[in-house]
Amino acid sequence: MKLLFLLPSPRHLFLQVLVAVLCSLVPAGPGNAELVDKVVAVVNDEVITLSEVEEEAARAYQSLAKEYSGKKLADSLAEAKGEILDSMIDRRLINQKAKQHNTTVTEEEITTAYENTRNRLSLDPAQFREKLAGSGLTEETYRRQLRDQILQSKLISYDVRAKVVVTEEMMKDYFDEHYAAKKEKGSYYLLQMGFIWKTDTDDPEKLAAAKKETRKKAEHILDQVRRGEDFKTLAKKFSDLPSAGDGGDIGVLGLEDMAPAMRTAISPLEPGELTDIIETASGFQFYKVLSGEEKEKASSTSFEGVKDEIREKLYDEKMKAAYSEWVKKLKEDAFIQKL
Repeated sequence: MKLLFLLPSPRHLFLQVLVAVLCSLVPAGPGNAELVDKVVAVVNDEVITLSEVEEEAARAYQSLAKEYSGKKLADSLAEAKGEILDSMIDRRLINQKAKQHNTTVTEEEITTAYENTRNRLSLDPAQFREKLAGSGLTEETYRRQLRDQILQSKLISYDVRAKVVVTEEMMKDYFDEHYAAKKEKGSYYLLQMGFIWKTDTDDPEKLAAAKKETRKKAEHILDQVRRGEDFKTLAKKFSDLPSAGDGGDIGVLGLEDMAPAMRTAISPLEPGELTDIIETASGFQFYKVLSGEEKEKASSTSFEGVKDEIREKLYDEKMKAAYSEWVKKLKEDAFIQKL
């Protein structure tokens, strides 16, 4: 016998007596009348019987038998029975809590949920019953499960869901940590501007003149950026690279993703700093590592794009944590004894 929770009140003393009486019903020998069912747990003033656990375990067995056999199957089934009993205890506590709140589930609600599931699977009534049978469920058993699910959902809405809040600040913090680029572990959020020398000739003199003119242009634009003009605006207007349409925003790059000359120029930089002019095979480029404020502005569109996804993820995480805490509190306030 394993004692999980015991509170010293008259009610719980009565329950202890009840447990003792139930245990005394176990036959001492073959001469006694056969025990019809066995109590495996007491949850406040309700009992859970072995036959209830075995009924759910039979469905688990169907699934486990497809993967395991012999001792592995027996061990897995024993583990499943323990989990089933724990789940049944949780459900009893939830049902008891529902009674306290006068929360009920109507047959109409159960039927609606039943039909919604059947329609979602595009099955006629006979096909749906056949599918349930394949999972070890009768229609009656499945409707009981739906009732428990609906009841739990109502209680969660009453006791848990209304208390779960996801703020804009939480979402932005999550975005900064998991989506936005940071200068860490050799990663940099970069803006890029590039200028290609334009010439259709291989004549050395004309090529040299084109390179000189292009470098002069690059130095002039770099000087404008250094004097405080907006990098993205200038990139859209003057850069010859594909990133010009995004204001030179090329997102996050790790040092290992950069060409040697680019890596050498960028690795010493702090957020907000600019590289000098870098010569490439076809032109000249320079880069800026975004500061925190600039990164936030550059990432605003990206944040809006994943905002709903982040909200849903954070809400789910907080709901799971709040639900676990809620069930834990139910157990702390209850008399629960496994036999």
